Formats: sequence, C-alpha cells, structure tokens
Amino acid sequence: MTPLTILRYPDPRLRTIARPVAAFDARLRKLANAMLETMYEAAGIGLAATQVDVHERLIVIDVSETRDQPLVLINPEIIWASDETRVGEEGCLSVPGIYDGVERSVAVKVRALDLDGKHQLHDTEGMLAVCIQHEMDHLVGKVFVEYLSPLKRKRIKTKMIKQIKDELA
Repeated sequence: MTPLTILRYPDPRLRTIARPVAAFDARLRKLANAMLETMYEAAGIGLAATQVDVHERLIVIDVSETRDQPLVLINPEIIWASDETRVGEEGCLSVPGIYDGVERSVAVKVRALDLDGKHQLHDTEGMLAVCIQHEMDHLVGKVFVEYLSPLKRKRIKTKMIKQIKDELA
C-alpha cells in the first residue's frame, strides 16, 4: 500500500475540525491501516486522520520501542486528565524537523471505539498520554506550534513555507 500524504504546517486543512466516525466498515479499516503504515514509514509515534486530509475522529498511535503495538482510537474523548503537568519536547509529522516544549497532563483517561465499534477505555500516562493529547489536538484543528509564542510560531511558519518551496523547486 502506498503511504498517505501528510499535510504540512501551515496548510489550512490542518485547522479543520474532524467529524465523528459513523460507519465501521472496510473503508475505515483500510484508512486505519494506511495511517499506521504512513506513521511507521515516517518514523512517527502518532498520526491523526486530519493530518492525511481525512477529517474524521480517528487517530493511530504506537509508542512501543518495538513498533508492534498499534493503538487505533476512534471518536476518542479525554474523560479525565491529571492536574499534574509536565513540559516535554514535542515534534509533529506535519511540522518536520521542529521540536519544542509543550505542557501536557502527565496522565489521561480516554474513552474511544475500536475498529469494530466496541467501546474501550484506556488509562494512560507518560509518552502515551502525551501522544494522545497531541493527536487529539489535531482532531480539533490544533497543531502543537499553537502552544508556542507568536514569535516562535511565525519563525516556524516562515521556515516551513521556505522548506516546501525549496522542495518544489
């Protein structure tokens, strides 16, 4: 299968709010598998459907060192987040080569559906909790650079636009 194209910041489609997944069918399975393949090929640990220009509430994650523990979350909701937060360096497949500190809850409880439409509940902490928060931001049209200062955002936007132009030249 050919990997999907990942939208790059500041593409305005990244600001699209995703709609809930309604049909649990072969198309959804194919999309989830393509997203996992795309994420693995890009050496990422998470990918939201918004990033591949599909505006549905679907994220895929694999924070395992062995890269063999994929997690597919459909229509995810954070139902609890710890008061304890930590600033950690984040990057994003839609903002390649850029890393900066973002404050996130250290633990979250997430309710979601699996590929069969069955309910699941995940108590998460550490990297998985951070990754879920990051990917869920994409579903509401938010990229991690929006947590940074206006000056940093402007510099990143300029750098990304130049990088895209250079690639097209």
